[in-house]
Amino acid sequence: MKIIIVGCGRVGSGLALTLSQSGHQVTVIDVNPEAFALLPASFKGKKIIGYGFDREILLKAEIEKTDALAAVTASDEANAVIARLGSQVFRVPRVVARLYDERKADIYARLGLQTIDPTAWGINRMIDLLCYSPLGSAQSLGTGNVDIIEVEVPALLIGQKVNQLAIPTEIVVVAITRMNKTFIPTLGTEFQERDTIHIAVTASSRDHLKSLLGLA
Repeated sequence: MKIIIVGCGRVGSGLALTLSQSGHQVTVIDVNPEAFALLPASFKGKKIIGYGFDREILLKAEIEKTDALAAVTASDEANAVIARLGSQVFRVPRVVARLYDERKADIYARLGLQTIDPTAWGINRMIDLLCYSPLGSAQSLGTGNVDIIEVEVPALLIGQKVNQLAIPTEIVVVAITRMNKTFIPTLGTEFQERDTIHIAVTASSRDHLKSLLGLA
């Protein structure tokens, strides 16, 4: 994939290096040339000095041929403008913007922008690490308000159907791992002993999920 990353701070540089090492063609844009010092000499991508919301800079980065764009500067407003340009003007298929102020999440969502709030995600992840929880968060989605949970099927659910855990907009069983194979279940799929359940749950429904699993 051809990927543009705007902002070469700790997140941007780390993202750029990881994607580059994975075989992607990466272009990093930053207005501060000293920011590129965070990229090691082994970085094989392209570096461009300039503002990420400058049309000429984006064209120089070949945004018209780009598969994905990440706006991860230190400014929410700049990230929003860059993401809007990428998705609405240049029709980049995949666009994500880093968000510092979670209060703006709803506004950006209405603009059609996919945002990531590292602060909210970090807080939720630290809580998981600091406080023992039988629910292991495998991944946080979007702004950190939805988690993918992995849990071994409790005894009370063995033989029960997936719809026992299904609550629209709150709790959804997205997959089951059984005998080293992972599949997407139907609402009528029965849980079996030693299943690992992969569940999407909103932050506000975690306690409810624990209750349904008999872990409260």
